[in-house]
Amino acid sequence: MSDILDRLAATLEARKTAPADSSYVAKLYARGTDAILKKIGEEATETVMAAKDDQAEKIIYEVADLWFHTLVLLAHKGLKPADVLNELARREGLSGLTEKANRHE
Repeated sequence: MSDILDRLAATLEARKTAPADSSYVAKLYARGTDAILKKIGEEATETVMAAKDDQAEKIIYEVADLWFHTLVLLAHKGLKPADVLNELARREGLSGLTEKANRHE
């Protein structure tokens, strides 16, 4: 399953040096962090709306869009999907309440 994340990460990394008019992602990178964050917000809202409609196909489609744009953000910030997967692995088996209490915010 992480193969698709690795392939997407490689593609997103390659788009960082591409001309802005060459792809959707290159255009997002050129527009900067705020444009990427706006897109993540839009996709999060669409995910919530799909869940409210209670249609599995729509939920999957919108979550895929949300994850994709989150991957764009990670790449934009020099991070990789493995960084998030490592954090999830660190949390595995840890109570959510305990994890939250241990945060250094």
